[in-house]
Amino acid sequence: MATQDEKQAYIDEMARKRGYVLQYHKVMAAQDYEVLQAANGLVNAAYLKQRTLDAKTKELIFIVSLTVMRARKAHIQAHIKVALDLGLSKEEILEAIEISLPEAGVVAFQEGFEAWLEVTGAEGIEPTVDVHQ
Repeated sequence: MATQDEKQAYIDEMARKRGYVLQYHKVMAAQDYEVLQAANGLVNAAYLKQRTLDAKTKELIFIVSLTVMRARKAHIQAHIKVALDLGLSKEEILEAIEISLPEAGVVAFQEGFEAWLEVTGAEGIEPTVDVHQ
């Protein structure tokens, strides 16, 4: 059985490696540490460990796959923030999200787009004619 200090060290290390932790990571660290470790092992092997793809490419793939899967906005935003931290531009991230349009449709795209918009603060052009919002 892990101590509270071990659990804290583990969640801190997750945050350092990923650049984020989600709510379920925090709760699982406290409530079912062993399952969190098992799930995190898969993430380490497939996502965090340096293999052939670089970190920027992995983040773009994650953002698109989360958009297509209609993941929670906070989860998509966490990866958008990491992608920006890695040096990807907001335009590159938007272009990746746009790939979801032909595969998953407008509804899925809009969720990813909204996540991107809130993180980047990008601005649009307002029409000069009367329209419904």
